Amino acid sequence: MAAADTFRAAAVDQLLTWGERLDIDVVRGGEKADPASVAFDAAQQSLAKNCDYLIVDTAGRMHTKNDLMDQLGKVKRVVEKVLPVGEVLLVIDATTGQNGLMQAKVFAEAVDLTGIILTKVDGSAPGGIALVIERTLGIPIKWVGTGESASDFAPFDPATYIHSLL
Repeated sequence: MAAADTFRAAAVDQLLTWGERLDIDVVRGGEKADPASVAFDAAQQSLAKNCDYLIVDTAGRMHTKNDLMDQLGKVKRVVEKVLPVGEVLLVIDATTGQNGLMQAKVFAEAVDLTGIILTKVDGSAPGGIALVIERTLGIPIKWVGTGESASDFAPFDPATYIHSLL
């Protein structure tokens, strides 16, 4: 994994913690490192280690910041210099309302999104905005997070999701 969300101080530490829990290497840069350089280093290490997957965590909640959206595009371009990018997933918090649609639109302009990860589905907010995003932008929901442990992350099952909404 690449800890390329260098704009939020706790993001790198959170990813390092998950890396330890799951026994996964995490590539990080120095404090306030350029996110694209962290992603590039991780792509090179991933290739050298013949890894099956590389997950690059980037800053995203501040979609109204043009520099962050430009950085997102840059991250994807530098990774593609080393490895093909198979998925670009937008993480949407189930508690996010209509702002989630705007966030998805802006992200889709910056990079070609291939799917949505819907988190915090275990709370009181069912995450209906993900269905609106899927219908409006044609971006499918691929994964859901329903809790705080690794076992609470699963492929999206439409029947289960609709049942929880109702």
